[in-house]
Formats: sequence, C-alpha cells, structure tokens
Amino acid sequence: MGNCQASESAAAVIQHPDGRLETAYWPLSASQVMASNPGHYVAVITTVTHSSSSSSSSSTSSSDRRSSSRGGSGNSVRYLKLLRPEDTLLVGHFYRLVSFEGQ
Repeated sequence: MGNCQASESAAAVIQHPDGRLETAYWPLSASQVMASNPGHYVAVITTVTHSSSSSSSSSTSSSDRRSSSRGGSGNSVRYLKLLRPEDTLLVGHFYRLVSFEGQ
C-alpha cells in the first residue's frame, strides 16, 4: 500500500486567489504559471519563527526560558516573497498567486 501523504510533499502546491489548490509534480518556472494565470504574480510563502528567548532581557524568569527552549513561546510570522519570471517553483514548497490588478 502507498502513502498518500508522501506524494503531496513531492509536489509544488500553488494556491489560487479563490482558494483552489493546484499541484505540480515537477519543477516549473514562475513565468509558466504567470502565463497561464494572467494578472497574477507568483509568491513563495515562508514562515519564520522568532523565539522569545532570543530577544529576552535579564528580567525573564527561568520558567519562561525553559518553555521557550522547548518551542512553547515562539511567534511565527508568514511572509510572501514575489518571484521573478525566471525563478523556478520547487517541489515541496507552497506558493500563492497574487493579483496585481485592481479589485
């Protein structure tokens, strides 16, 4: 029996503005995606986790430091980075189509 979840990680996932997800099982260029979706840029979604211990002061209690070292107090922030047309969408990453036309 196969593992369905393993095949999803071997795909580039593109989220459309209407919420629809498109999967590509091979690397493709951002220009190919933009050509098939006029009026949109392709953006890669990255998540950065900032732990509170990296910006903590000397007044932080030892219990707070212990919980952050276990990953309990991290703040995660998502960023969108627009791709250039010559950039390649890589398998295993999540992308979003962003409209540049007025709504």
